[in-house]
Amino acid sequence: MLAGGFQHVAASYAGVVAPPLVVGAAIGLPPKEITFLVGAALFTAGIATLLQTIGFWKVGARLPFVNGVSFAGVAPMLAVADAQADRRDALPVVYGAVIVAGALGFLLAPYFCRLVRFFPPVVSGTVITLIGITLLPVSFGWIQGGRTDRPASLTDLGLAGATLVIVLLLRRLLRGFLQQIAILLGLVVGTLIAVPVGAVDLGPTAHAPLIGFPAPFHFGAPQFAVPAIVSMCVLMLVCMTESTADMLALGEIVGREADEEVIARGLRADTLGSAVGPLFNGFANSAFAQNIGLVALTRVRSRFVVATCGLMFLLLGLSPAFASLIAVVPRPVLGGAGIVLFGTVAASGVNVLLKAGLDKGDNILIAATSLGIGLIPVVSRTFYDNSAIPETLKIILDSGVSAGCLTAVVLNLAFNHLGARRSVRGD
Repeated sequence: MLAGGFQHVAASYAGVVAPPLVVGAAIGLPPKEITFLVGAALFTAGIATLLQTIGFWKVGARLPFVNGVSFAGVAPMLAVADAQADRRDALPVVYGAVIVAGALGFLLAPYFCRLVRFFPPVVSGTVITLIGITLLPVSFGWIQGGRTDRPASLTDLGLAGATLVIVLLLRRLLRGFLQQIAILLGLVVGTLIAVPVGAVDLGPTAHAPLIGFPAPFHFGAPQFAVPAIVSMCVLMLVCMTESTADMLALGEIVGREADEEVIARGLRADTLGSAVGPLFNGFANSAFAQNIGLVALTRVRSRFVVATCGLMFLLLGLSPAFASLIAVVPRPVLGGAGIVLFGTVAASGVNVLLKAGLDKGDNILIAATSLGIGLIPVVSRTFYDNSAIPETLKIILDSGVSAGCLTAVVLNLAFNHLGARRSVRGD
């Protein structure tokens, strides 16, 4: 359980810490405060993951889901910062907006979950495929060392390729428990290979304190500004859409149908984690698709393994020194393992599409168009950078999963429901 939980930590760590690193640097926080913000993100990710896996009352999908900071929130948070006279004063405004959006999402969860009826296999398969495809560029960015403005060096490519081959060999040659932790073993071996070539940076461990609690409202009491609240409410709807798709994907993989009740409980966990997060200086949380690939690959379906991951996140948030140790894993090593993880998700979606029957009716047209729309922001991040497009609409369009999901739902209604009704009337 400990090894399995740590493997989930390793797979999702970069996703959890990336948003606070980006936001902290963008608003001009000093390194010490950025470190604090990262610890807060880890701590709140632990709370949200425990809410999702263990839960209470009608909160928590009880699926092996990791919840963490949503990267979709970076753009609207930076927009809020730009609206302030001093960008360093933006965090209290962001926190106030996230609290309101999380509370609103919690109230909407039992109604939002009813959208699951609009996710037949042709829609869910398309969305699952999009989740995997949209995550693959993340692993490519890791291979480039986290800097997409430059090509990957030979060292980066070598480390990623070596890690990828090691993971595949371990999966092929090992059996039982060792096969299940092949990703973790691959990351360890890849990091050891990176040491002699000087690709391991021990800088994050140099000044990290052993213990550090994310004191409530460290950056000031939350402030409630209407424009920021509207922006974060739109973000929350996007996160709820993506979480619904993620729960459907994971339900397919673990063989447990994600019905309306499961999705409602999962959305309550998402939104409650988001509403509580700002108390400890965290941001909006959502389900992490990265870990779906890990569950599919290892076939370890226990939610308690992921709950162990949540406990580890809590401890990492309370100990920046230990959190910095995971940061030692070179990005190219993570990228090599990410190709397997995220590719597995995409392949799972293709499998669902095959079951849906692409040769039936207009299913292939629905899947093709939705995949095309969903891939636009993946292929070109600046495609929607037009000042005439409202910012709230950009939040949806810039998320390949959300844009593709909405397209698939609308086309499925148009071709498989409205068209069928006209046909019946014509008969």
